[in-house]
Amino acid sequence: MSKVPSTRSEQAISRDHEHVDKISTTTTLFVLAAIALLLYAIRLVLLPFVLSGLLAYICTPFIEWLTARSRIPRGLVAIGVFLILVLIGASIVYAGVPPLILEVKRFLTDLDPMIGGIVRGAIGSEPVKLFGQQMDAAQIAQAAAAGFRNWIEDVSVLTFMGGVAIGSAFGSFLTLILLFYFLVGGPRIAEGLFWLVPPRQRPLIHDDIWPQLDPVLRRYFVGVIAVVIFAAVASYIGLGIFLELPHAPFLALLTGLLEAIPVVGPTTAAAIAGIVALQHATGFGLIIGYALYLAVLRLSIDQLFGPLVLGTAARVHPVLIIFCFLSGGILFGIVGVIMAVPVALIVKITLGTLYDERQGPNDVAKRKLAR
Repeated sequence: MSKVPSTRSEQAISRDHEHVDKISTTTTLFVLAAIALLLYAIRLVLLPFVLSGLLAYICTPFIEWLTARSRIPRGLVAIGVFLILVLIGASIVYAGVPPLILEVKRFLTDLDPMIGGIVRGAIGSEPVKLFGQQMDAAQIAQAAAAGFRNWIEDVSVLTFMGGVAIGSAFGSFLTLILLFYFLVGGPRIAEGLFWLVPPRQRPLIHDDIWPQLDPVLRRYFVGVIAVVIFAAVASYIGLGIFLELPHAPFLALLTGLLEAIPVVGPTTAAAIAGIVALQHATGFGLIIGYALYLAVLRLSIDQLFGPLVLGTAARVHPVLIIFCFLSGGILFGIVGVIMAVPVALIVKITLGTLYDERQGPNDVAKRKLAR
């Protein structure tokens, strides 16, 4: 005999659950394909929204906790957090950009002797036959430096670099504006997105899918922050203590921050630190030392710390993650790489809920007992 709800609220809840309809597989795939096509069409404007949205999502629990503990209006707390984030970002830019510009100027000025030293350390002082000509280390260095400068001075390259600089400045300003709105009006924005879900499917999203998805996503992003901290500390130990490169704190911080962007970020950080290492290399030993440092850093992050921290949170097979990284990067660029794992988690948990095949330990135990 079923129990009759005793109050009006219980009756309303009962009616809501009676109206929970699970979307068919065909409809689910159609909706996912439509969303993917829409995002692909607007991919050029996604990066500021993704960066600001993720940062606001990570900071929201702290804002809610601080609001509850201090009883200060949530809007004021969100504004305070926003100002702190802006101050941290401005401090990084103020401390890091001048040394980086200085290193780039030194790199361009001392390009000939730097390449000459590297080539001399590799082939010695005797001439070698290259492209059908006898060339020594100094001539090879002059030819390489001249080719690089000609490439830099090309009009199309300068135009591209100028466009990237203007786009980066505009994107940074837009990201700050969006971050402010996301931090202050986060709950209202979330309600607006939830309103897009058909009314009969809202209980499914609110009661079944989101309670599973939210903690998994938060654990993943907390893991990303842990990887960023680990990369920054390990980079400082390698660059500052062992290799004794100048501006090691900034390079380490930059390496840690770029580690949050899979594939693209580590490559960029390695290139920037490599320029500094080449600039201050007094012999071939420092170059070998930097190569060893880079190999140890990547192995420790990619094979040890990263899988240990992120694998527990994501619970997605590495082959699928690699496929998502490559597919996301080809289709959506940096945005696709950043959102590869979160999107995989969203699809996995959504399909698991729709198919009644949830992957939590309690659900697995219940299915085993049912058998």
